[in-house]
This record gives sequence, C-alpha cells and structure tokens, in this order.
Amino acid sequence: MLMPKRTKWRKQMRGVIRGEATRGNEVAFGEYGLQALEPGWLSARVIEAGRVAATRNAPEAKLWIRVFPHKSVSKKPAETRMGTGKGDVEFWAAVIKPGTILFELDGVTPEAAKAAFNRVAHKLPLRVRMVRRRHG
Repeated sequence: MLMPKRTKWRKQMRGVIRGEATRGNEVAFGEYGLQALEPGWLSARVIEAGRVAATRNAPEAKLWIRVFPHKSVSKKPAETRMGTGKGDVEFWAAVIKPGTILFELDGVTPEAAKAAFNRVAHKLPLRVRMVRRRHG
C-alpha cells in the first residue's frame, strides 16, 4: 500500500482544497493521461485499485501513477467521548485539485487507452477525463 516511508509529523488537519492544479496538470511521461475534473481525496487503496485495473486491462502498456498519498487522515473510534486528543491514522490520501493528471499510459492505441481509463474511472470517486499529450 502506498504511504510515506517516514513522517516527522503524522497527524494533519483536514485543510481546504482551493483553486485548480498549476503543477502536475499536463501529460508528461506517456501519450495519454487521466485528468481529474473536481477536487477531492484519493485514498491509497483507490490509487492501488486504479493501478490494478489499468494494468489488467492494458497489460502491454507502460503506466505512470502521478499522485502519491502524502496526507494522513485520522479517525476516532466509535462511541468515544469528546476530548482525549486526535484519533489514530485511518488511511493515507492524495489531495487532488481539478486539472491534476492522475495516471498516464503509453504504448497502446487510443481505443485501448480509453478502455483502460474507463475501467480506472469506475474505481475513482472523482469525475475524470482522458487527455492526450500536447506535442510542441
């Protein structure tokens, strides 16, 4: 499962996702990319499910995962009284802004890339679209 190897401060505040992505918003490695259209969190499990779906549907393709779950999301146990500090880390998530490229593919036809990304899109909690690399 994706998560940071070591963290100096483990528990973070939720934060607010504002604006659109200014970095990581262009296809850089492959020929086709999957771009987020809305803000949200992608848990490490969802990213892994997307990776499995893409590699199973297009095994000959080269896949890049462009997001990493740096954010710790904590949760207090059920039926716990108020106080007693912040809960333990429940899962790790990637903070996604609109425009962020999530996955990239290369070495496949446009139809195969569309089919693979369609499978991945069903696993994601965000609206996404397929984009092509801009040459020039």
